[in-house]
Amino acid sequence: MISYSISAIVAVFMLLTTACRGDEQSNMEKDTSQSKNEYSLERRHMVERQIASRGIKDSLVLEAMNTVPRHRFVPPHLVGQAYDDNPLPIGHGQTISQPYIVAQMTDLLRLSGHERVLEIGTGSGYQAAVLSRIVDSVYTIEIVCPLAERADSTFKELGYDNLKVICGDGYQGYEKGAPYDRIIVTAAPDHVPQPLLDQLAMGGFMVIPVGDKLQFLKIYEKTEDGIKETTDIAVRFVPMTGEAEDQ
Repeated sequence: MISYSISAIVAVFMLLTTACRGDEQSNMEKDTSQSKNEYSLERRHMVERQIASRGIKDSLVLEAMNTVPRHRFVPPHLVGQAYDDNPLPIGHGQTISQPYIVAQMTDLLRLSGHERVLEIGTGSGYQAAVLSRIVDSVYTIEIVCPLAERADSTFKELGYDNLKVICGDGYQGYEKGAPYDRIIVTAAPDHVPQPLLDQLAMGGFMVIPVGDKLQFLKIYEKTEDGIKETTDIAVRFVPMTGEAEDQ
């Protein structure tokens, strides 16, 4: 006849329970790792197929696009489309730009990695997040306060601590942080806001979509001889609202 002590039975029970919990934990870690790897693969494909293949070669831009989790900046029901080659709605009549456009505008800023950047039109926060992985600091202004608050919350969750989010009308820029080495505008006015040019540092660049029904990306460089303007690709952005509509 085999007898067991109470302590031995308890010990065996605890051992089996620990093993089961270990298996469950291992499975959860495996699932989490698989999820991360899946999005990592989608980001890599996005960079290779949508961005690098279209001529973007700057390693700083490519690495930032490969690092920032774009799926964190779209509504939950659109997470499965986060890395598709198109813009997506984010509410309040706004969109998160197509990945290529984000990369193209970032590339046109000609970043070295040490700039102070002003963004007009935070939107989802994705463009600002990409910039923040490259430069020293980003100031970003959004006229729709709920979007500004959502973006700020996402930045904090991701640990992106070199961004300042301001809810307000971006037409006048943000004088407190000026001058800026770079300025990027992600909503289209029908003219270039003079306050933004005034807040651009000497030698700095501004990238902005300009136009009504027909828009083009414009690049403005501030030089000792004045402002130099060049034109890039045709684009389609939501119009800049607020003071820009009254000018």
